[in-house]
Amino acid sequence: MSATTAEQAGRRVEEVLDRLAEKGDAEACAAAEEVVRVLMEFYGSGLARVVDLLARPGARPSTGPSDSPAGAPQPAGPLGPLLGDELVASLLTLHGLHPEDTQTRIGRALSALPQPVENAGFDAERGLLRLRVTAASSGCGCPSTQDSVRQAAVDALACFAPEVTDVELEPAAPREPALLQIGTRPSLAGADGRSTAAL
Repeated sequence: MSATTAEQAGRRVEEVLDRLAEKGDAEACAAAEEVVRVLMEFYGSGLARVVDLLARPGARPSTGPSDSPAGAPQPAGPLGPLLGDELVASLLTLHGLHPEDTQTRIGRALSALPQPVENAGFDAERGLLRLRVTAASSGCGCPSTQDSVRQAAVDALACFAPEVTDVELEPAAPREPALLQIGTRPSLAGADGRSTAAL
């Protein structure tokens, strides 16, 4: 299949918009033009990001809203800066061009979360990812805490692994209570040599 040129794509978009205009539905025309505008901005941002990342010395992305999330491992190789960037990774994944498998991308998204969680299994057919909250991130176990952990995971996965359409959180295993060792103090010898129990 030959690639569509920018000129061909522009002509097709104009034809579709002209057909809508002929039907006299101003609302549909306005909506279609808005869709085209949003897509142009989205892909324009993606291309600008690619150029920016590849132009940097060492091709390492800096921190920023569209960069690799804080704490996420930087992928190795010449494509590393592109694969680790949220915007570019989402575009590559959207078009089936991301070279990494789903589990790798899920791992990267989860490693960037402020609260540590474990991947408890991904059901590809249902798009369901089960996460296990670790003891370190379970906090008080309140519903609000659990919701914030889940939402952070959903947000991170949306860019790197859109195959994940639902996230379930398993509670952390209950922590074993710490055992206190209670012992007796050694007795002290009095001046007369007899043992006296310490108070």
